[in-house]
Amino acid sequence: MVEELVAAGVTLVSAGAVYVMAAARVVKQYERGVVFRLGKLRPDVRGPGFTMIVPVVDKLRKVNMQIVTMPVPGQEGITRDNVTVRVDAVVYFKVTSPAEAVVRVEDYRFAVAQMAQTSLRSIIGKSELDDLLSNREKLNQGLELMIDSPAVEWGVTIDRVEIKDVSLPETMKRSMARQAEADRERRARVINADGELQASKKLAEAAKEMSEQPAALQLRLLQTVVAVAAEKNSTLVLPFPVELLRFLEKAQQPVQQPVQQPVQQPVQQPVQEQRPSLEPRPDADPEEANSGQD
Repeated sequence: MVEELVAAGVTLVSAGAVYVMAAARVVKQYERGVVFRLGKLRPDVRGPGFTMIVPVVDKLRKVNMQIVTMPVPGQEGITRDNVTVRVDAVVYFKVTSPAEAVVRVEDYRFAVAQMAQTSLRSIIGKSELDDLLSNREKLNQGLELMIDSPAVEWGVTIDRVEIKDVSLPETMKRSMARQAEADRERRARVINADGELQASKKLAEAAKEMSEQPAALQLRLLQTVVAVAAEKNSTLVLPFPVELLRFLEKAQQPVQQPVQQPVQQPVQQPVQEQRPSLEPRPDADPEEANSGQD
């Protein structure tokens, strides 16, 4: 009799141990347990620690409550100003309602990933290239709102969305590089011209002051000579007054002599010899004419 009781007790203890082992569950600190009893959701969500369920009848599903970092694959699209780009992003989200995340959507991770990809493509089509490159904070906020709107119904909250990288075609990169180089050159020219203008004003003021004090020009010349002599070079500077150069230039010019015009002498015309006319005069005697011919 005693042996039968001992055997029954051992059997009950073994069955109880098996039952406890089958019913015992451990929920971690960053997890929550959702219990389905005969396929029906239990209203109470199991917190972290040791918990018990009814074997075979209950089914416990653990939901991670940590912030999930999900990279969004690169999406190619055409911006509003007709530029083809490829944009990568990353989404940070967490589960706020474990029961809704399990019941309302089959796989909330996959659903958030697909929603992030479609929202990213939509943002690319609505934005310009300059906004993607320089105004990312505004685009991140818009992308976060687009993903968070449907995710709230799934018991998921989008914590942050960041555009990670924007890939441009090589032709566009070269064009932007040329544009930036031209802009830098334009600003350099403007700064150089401004400096020349300020320097010219200062030089004009200095020339005005030196014109009132001629000795200041000599002192400035000596300072220039000292500055050149301080360097280790073979340059020799000799001050030479400009007035002396002007004097030598005037001295080298030839003296213009007055041009003498030749005196024109009267041309003597040769005296034509007067030959006697052989023709008879009308009043002459014909006999005299005949004698003259003989």
